[in-house]
Formats: sequence, C-alpha cells, structure tokens
Amino acid sequence: MAPAAGRRAAVIGHPVSHSLSPVLHRAAYAALGLDGWAYDPVDLTEDDLPSFVAALDGTWAGLSVTMPHKQAVMALVDHVEPLAEVVGAVNTVLVQGGGARPVLTGANTDVHGIVAALTEGLETGSAAGSRSAVVLGAGATASSTLAALAQLGCTTPVVHVRSLGRTGGLARAAHRMGVEPVFRPLTEAVAAMARADLVVSTLPPRAADALALDVRAAPAAPRPAAVLLDVAYDPRPTALSAAWCDRGAVAVPGERMLLHQAVEQVRLMTGRPGPLAAMDAALTAALA
Repeated sequence: MAPAAGRRAAVIGHPVSHSLSPVLHRAAYAALGLDGWAYDPVDLTEDDLPSFVAALDGTWAGLSVTMPHKQAVMALVDHVEPLAEVVGAVNTVLVQGGGARPVLTGANTDVHGIVAALTEGLETGSAAGSRSAVVLGAGATASSTLAALAQLGCTTPVVHVRSLGRTGGLARAAHRMGVEPVFRPLTEAVAAMARADLVVSTLPPRAADALALDVRAAPAAPRPAAVLLDVAYDPRPTALSAAWCDRGAVAVPGERMLLHQAVEQVRLMTGRPGPLAAMDAALTAALA
C-alpha cells in the first residue's frame, strides 16, 4: 500500500536556514511520486523544542534533527531505537500512527551516512585491512562517528578535543558501543592525522581552519590512501579538506554524509527505498 499523501516533515535545529536537507527530501518525494508531501526547515531554540515535539500529530511523517537538539530530543520521544540509544544521539524522529497523539520514535541515520561516505573514500583510496582512525571533536556527531568506525573495523580511535575535561559523555557512549578511544588534545591532532588511515572531523564549520594551516605546514604528509571526512560542508571545500587533498590524500566532502543519512531517513519516513540517484542529482545542482 502506498504511503498516505499529504504528510509533513521538517528539519529542526538552530540555526537551520543553511540546511540542504529540504533539497534532498523534496527531491526524494518528487522521485517517489509523493504528491502533497512537504518538507521545510524549522528554526527551534532549545526552549522551543519540547512544545514543538509535543504538538506533532498524525499529519507528520517525521523530523530530521540537527544541532543542538540531537541529544535533548531523546527525552521527548516515546521510544529510542537501539543504535540511537547506544550512540546517545537522535537525528531522526519518526511519527507513527494517526490521531492527535501518534507514537514518536527516535532513530540515528548519521551512523549510516558516515559509513557510506567513508566507504566512498576508501574505494577511491583503496585502503584495506586493519585501520587506524582519528576523530576531531567530542559532540553528538563524534559519538555517531565512533559507531561508524566500529562498523568499519576500527574500535580504538584517537579522539582529539579542545577540552579533555568535556569528554565524559563521549567516553560513556564509547563504552556502550564496545569502543575504546584514546583522548588527546586538539593541539596534537596534526601529527596523529598523518599516521591515520581514516580521519573524521566533527568540528563545526570553520572551526578546523587553523588546523588546516597546520596540515599544510606539517613535515609529514598524510598517507596517500588516507581518507578524511569533514562533516562540515560550508564553505565547500572546507579549508581542512582542501589542505588534505593538497597534501596528496583523499577527502570526502561532508555533503556525502548528509546525502546518505538523508536517503536512510527517507526510507524510514516513507516506507520506500530512498532514491539515491535523484537525491544526489538535486544535491549536486544545489551546490553548483
């Protein structure tokens, strides 16, 4: 049976006007023939979040959740799927059942997106076998990154952070996953990046610009097959991605993670496979 027409979905965050999620989801709805489905950005502060989630009704299909709500929204849904529970971050809310009070389920498609994006890079760089990894940052996306790296066979990543005193949440999430990260200061990241097979920056846009200068100036270049995923995609390319490529290694732009996690969101919200080709084409056009 085809999904009901006229459902609503949105990306929520603060700020959210820059999000490319509407481009991706609207392209998916068009490709799937879901006439009347709508997807919009909704800017919500943390104070606004509880009342917005409580008002969701059966006309909604789901929410894409971006910063700073990926952890706060977990307390506002009826159920949290096991992967999201282990990671400690929800980037997808599914609205299931009709009526004024449907069932809300929290899920995580960021892990899927990171695995798929890194796999694209690994195919380019042809790295294989046991892999070492470096993660930059310690927020909700870093937690999803640890889960993704575990799926790729790396359970002992080195995590570089601004403040070693603020890693408790990530350390607890890692313990739930069976991952054993080593935490180091961000000031030591460049040397570690040069030795790693996989590097994922979960830092906010432009937060890694100074690090990019250090990558360019470092005496040791990254391994040619080493893959960097910078989850930020504004500007495009990011300074870190550009520096990484200029040193002869492989960089996967952050919009690839965004694309693949959105494909999985569409599947969960509509019950149909996400149309990857159509969504990829819409993303390419929007970025051009």
